[in-house]
Amino acid sequence: MKTSSDKVSVEGVGDWTNGWYNVATRVESPNHGPRPVGVEVDLIVVHSISLPPGEFGGDAVHRLFTNTLDWDAHPYFQTIRGLEVSAHFFIDRHGRLTQFVDCDLRAWHAGASRYRGRPQCNDDSIGIELEGLEGLPFEQSQYETLAGLCRAIAVRYPIGYVAGHEHIAPDRKKDPGDGFDWPLLQQLSGWPVGRFPAGTCNAKSSAR
Repeated sequence: MKTSSDKVSVEGVGDWTNGWYNVATRVESPNHGPRPVGVEVDLIVVHSISLPPGEFGGDAVHRLFTNTLDWDAHPYFQTIRGLEVSAHFFIDRHGRLTQFVDCDLRAWHAGASRYRGRPQCNDDSIGIELEGLEGLPFEQSQYETLAGLCRAIAVRYPIGYVAGHEHIAPDRKKDPGDGFDWPLLQQLSGWPVGRFPAGTCNAKSSAR
């Protein structure tokens, strides 16, 4: 059985049980609903999150996504008290992968949004949160897991687009931010530049 210590290989596509990716550790969130009838899931949305912001390695994100966060444990938590959200996946700083919502279902990760001419991106997207803070760099292991996950998702769903939260809700969100290396993700995934937001993959990757 896979555990949270197992990092996804960029070469592996893994196996699916319905909308659950068997490579990931499964921790079920109640924050989801059905997708609209006939919807085509063709978008991956990349986010970044850390709780409290800039602090890594705790279990606060897992607790937020499962509605078990102690709102009184940190002053910042009062600013998000009562929030009910979840992405489908979370990748920590070591590249460990957790899945919270069946990808056949609509996770509550995007909020008010619009992309490729369509509103309400929750309806037809899969959300992936990276442990991090907008503007700061991410770890190589996170990119490797993310690229492998994207490739695996595309085995089951007709993915045609990858975007950041900042691209689908530019008036509200800035994540994953300037520290995210879009050219590196494009290189590791092996996907065409046109699948990514315009202009994000034109520069050379900053990875060494």
